[in-house]
Amino acid sequence: MSSLEKHSDIAALLVKVTDPEIPVLSIMDMGVVREIERDGQSVLVKITPTYSGCPAMDTIAMDIKITLDRAGYSTTVKQILAPAWTTDWITERGRQRLAEYGIAPPLDASADKSALLDGARVVKCTNCGATNTKMISQFGSTACKALFQCNECLEPFDYFKCLK
Repeated sequence: MSSLEKHSDIAALLVKVTDPEIPVLSIMDMGVVREIERDGQSVLVKITPTYSGCPAMDTIAMDIKITLDRAGYSTTVKQILAPAWTTDWITERGRQRLAEYGIAPPLDASADKSALLDGARVVKCTNCGATNTKMISQFGSTACKALFQCNECLEPFDYFKCLK
């Protein structure tokens, strides 16, 4: 049993903590929370940044502390860098919420590479669902996203790049 399953009561509270850059996703959906340790009312939450130097991590740590402290816990948050975060850790619910929000969820590594480097038409438009899309820029609203445009409905949208 993982520490997240073992401490499902605390994990349930952390579902309410959202990613400050993508507010429709919880940090649990993003897979940022890696481990929970509990000793009575003292809780240690270990989090992994989505990429080194992610500016949202301080805000996430503060939001975790506020959420758990309000629930009566004495909370410590620790950032861990290994293993490195991967888009594989985004939950299925998280992928669905990304698409509903207008950000195409990450593809698998080979499809991602072909879309970003070879221009393969595999990234699905979050507006109309067409895969007849093109990359406009390697970087979208944040460094972890690329900007795409649909050739069918002409709408621009972000694509969350695959990180392995």
